[in-house]
Amino acid sequence: MTPEEFTRQLREDATLAVVRAPGIPDPAALCTALVAGGIRTVELTYTIPDALKQLRTAVDAALDHGALVGMGTVLTADQARAAIDAGAGFLVTPGLRPEVAAVAAEAGIPFSLGAMTPTEVAQAVDLGATAVKIFPARQLGPAYLKDLQGPYPGIALLPSGGIDAGNASDYLRAGAIAVCCGTSVVPPAAVAAGDWTDIQVRAAGFTGTLR
Repeated sequence: MTPEEFTRQLREDATLAVVRAPGIPDPAALCTALVAGGIRTVELTYTIPDALKQLRTAVDAALDHGALVGMGTVLTADQARAAIDAGAGFLVTPGLRPEVAAVAAEAGIPFSLGAMTPTEVAQAVDLGATAVKIFPARQLGPAYLKDLQGPYPGIALLPSGGIDAGNASDYLRAGAIAVCCGTSVVPPAAVAAGDWTDIQVRAAGFTGTLR
């Protein structure tokens, strides 16, 4: 998927799921549940045990579940290369990681760099980020995204951290291209237990608030 297609999918769905868990018994089934609930973009993270194996399993089953699966919490160029080799459709960092940006740009895949301050946002844009991940979003709230639209009109902002069904729409109205959903949709315990029905219901409930 090109960066332009990635941006379009985020705009259409208005969300992506960030998965952190002590384990994933069936990555393909997890993706199937999320897609059924209206979330087609799934970010696995390097904090998951055997993250690359889980990513590869999910990517190999993409024709069955239809999700775009990427890797998050990417901190180094080596991690970026390993994730791309495992089939990651996009990369996400928690902060500014120029070396990760360089690897992703060379590979031609979408990437989102984490930022918080206006200076960091500008640096993320200069590094070619497809979207700028505002993290942790809960610290400043939706109004902060609206403020950023002044000096950075049209920038693709992707808030993450502390977002749930009760406030997600506020971030979208403030100018976010999409919002990251985490434990409110993919609770670590439910993921580890393979409770895909619960996760599908949570995903559908979350996306239902965005329409």
